[in-house]
Amino acid sequence: MKYKAYTRNNYKQIPQIRKLSSEEIFDIDVVSAVLPFKTNNYVVERLIDWDNYLKDPLFVLNFPQKGMLGKRDFNAIAKLIKNGSPSEQIKDAANKIHFKLNPHTSGQLEYNIPKINGKKLHGFQHKYSQTFLIFPSQGQTCHAYCTFCFRWPQFIGVEDLKFATKEIELMVEYLKRNQLITDVLFTGGDPLVMKANLLKSYIQPLLDKSLSNVQTIRIGTKSIAFWPYRFISDDDKNELLDLFKLIVDSEKNLAIMAHFCHPKELETDEAKAAINAIQSTGAIIRTQSPVLKHINDDPDVWAKMLRMHVNLNCVPYYMFIPRDTGARDYFSVTLERAWNIFRGAYKQVSGVCRTIRGPVMSATPGKVQVLGISEIYGEKVFTLRFIQGRNPDWVCRPFFAKYDKKALWLSDLKPAFGEEKFFFEDELERRFRSHIDINEYYDFE
Repeated sequence: MKYKAYTRNNYKQIPQIRKLSSEEIFDIDVVSAVLPFKTNNYVVERLIDWDNYLKDPLFVLNFPQKGMLGKRDFNAIAKLIKNGSPSEQIKDAANKIHFKLNPHTSGQLEYNIPKINGKKLHGFQHKYSQTFLIFPSQGQTCHAYCTFCFRWPQFIGVEDLKFATKEIELMVEYLKRNQLITDVLFTGGDPLVMKANLLKSYIQPLLDKSLSNVQTIRIGTKSIAFWPYRFISDDDKNELLDLFKLIVDSEKNLAIMAHFCHPKELETDEAKAAINAIQSTGAIIRTQSPVLKHINDDPDVWAKMLRMHVNLNCVPYYMFIPRDTGARDYFSVTLERAWNIFRGAYKQVSGVCRTIRGPVMSATPGKVQVLGISEIYGEKVFTLRFIQGRNPDWVCRPFFAKYDKKALWLSDLKPAFGEEKFFFEDELERRFRSHIDINEYYDFE
């Protein structure tokens, strides 16, 4: 299959769009004026059930829905479109909405940018000691966009909101200086939209013996789900698979961090062939997804998906809670509901599926897991712990929050047992107020 993208500008060419009402098409036009919209012919033809599109999870995952914008914002854009307003006026109104949607949640822009000699390295993030994130500039798009995506600012054309880099030499220098970094994660967007030779230009330096501290190369991708032909028939698929094999032969661990939101994404022959092709190189596929209303907020769906992952020799990794950005209000379930979904799926599967961790919030202080709801000294509480923290001493420390049936995110929670603050808050505030970066905790030189 030859790749064909559908966006706001040409999606009405999709034959199946004739099934939608004029009102549904208008809703797509309004929401896609604000939030990114792109799908492709594989998703349209192989994944979506057009006879039941309103309830089809892959339709919702790709096509903007009216509820993804607040009522006031939706009506403002709708009015401009109905009035035939100039595109620049619509764009200006959309940009005002963008900045209300918390575009860089969890301190990504303010606190995760690494430095060398006081100079910020844009296009990189370093939040946790062992893991370094790279946003290659040529990989800041995807084969199709997930409507929930917390990295939506990468795709809307506002340069001030993007992470992107071409600075390979600075990347290498930073990694040499910071010997505690063991993992490099290529992310985006989707790095696997890049041609293999471009991706290799970023990866080849990491295989040099002078960077022996780098032991794992991770590549975050939705390609297996949304464009499996990347691994089975694209023009440079052999070069890409050879690159994967080169990494493994260099005695580095190659982890393909694959995003699957629903079992349907794994049911096609193409997806299975892509998985087999990747695994033939020695790479390990680890799987992750947010728990999403309208998509997979059902323990049975998660149990089925976990079993499918393991049956395809993939390793379940994370169930995330949607970040507090973009269309979060449309997709979010409460923390209590997320935990019940996780628990309901977990108890249906065997131990080989239970490598998954969740539900997890990638919040400002770190990755916080909801371990459960308990009653302690007569008080109903959430039991929480850090899987990762800005300060590694926070990791695996259990802490407790007052039960709140409406809570969606860490910031909605209050400390239990009469405490004024969570144990990490004073240090977190001090670090941010003083602009102290991650190097405070380590002697990297």
